[in-house]
Amino acid sequence: MRDAPVIAHNRQELADALAATSGTRALVMTMGALHEGHLTLVRRARSLADHIVVSIFVNPTQFAPGEDFDAYPRTLDADVEKLAAEGVEVVYAPEPEDVYPVPPRITVDPGPIARVLEGATRPTHLAGVALVVTKVINLTRPQVAVFGQKDAQQLTMVRTLVRDLDLPVSIASVPISRDTDGVARSSRNRYLSEEERHHARALSRALQVGARSASLGGTPAAVLADTRAVLAAEDGVEIDYVALTDPDTFDCVEGDVRAGTPAFLLVAARVGTTRLIDNTLVTLGGGSSRGGK
Repeated sequence: MRDAPVIAHNRQELADALAATSGTRALVMTMGALHEGHLTLVRRARSLADHIVVSIFVNPTQFAPGEDFDAYPRTLDADVEKLAAEGVEVVYAPEPEDVYPVPPRITVDPGPIARVLEGATRPTHLAGVALVVTKVINLTRPQVAVFGQKDAQQLTMVRTLVRDLDLPVSIASVPISRDTDGVARSSRNRYLSEEERHHARALSRALQVGARSASLGGTPAAVLADTRAVLAAEDGVEIDYVALTDPDTFDCVEGDVRAGTPAFLLVAARVGTTRLIDNTLVTLGGGSSRGGK
């Protein structure tokens, strides 16, 4: 039986727990309500470092008024049990007043990436993520931090943040984890009714159609149209956006592109009252898509 992880509820407890470890350290940042997708990040972290630190923190600065901060599921006991089975040594599970002892007066501007797609829909979201990522990296001092591709815009922003601010950590990514019906694993999936879950499958189907369009040489406009058509044909799905972006800058990809150009194909939609996002990496201008399946 594996030892239970040390649960640190504040900075001092975290510092004490980290002082008791030696060797390299990997960080996995979560908001809890852990599922198999999160555990794939933990397993990747295990392959990269001697010790794993998992943060569980529903970060208030990345929620705008009216979003689901209060309703966001909080399942710490069950989360810790899952992490213990994966051999996680330290869980940092603070209250907001520990992460933000005073209301933050200095913020982190993520730049242009925070004003498109998820940034346009949720204007304060990526700035809040950038702030908490910077703080938790500074508090845990990992050699590597592991993020999932499901939040592709966040992943790109974090890589840019680390590069531009010279944060002493490398960023590793893990492809999207999917349930057997193709739906990308997400803590918000629990909000879906059985009928809504059926409709939610359209997101992954749309991405498959778009990826095939790209592999057959479709233009960016054709790939987007083919992807959107699948979503538009599904009852109960309200499209927010369908987009193609450069995986390194998140600039939109459009017009003529050279064969072999990689891009994120991204979708966001509401199914009932639940907003879902999904993506895959495609190769435009002909060629096989890669990753994110």
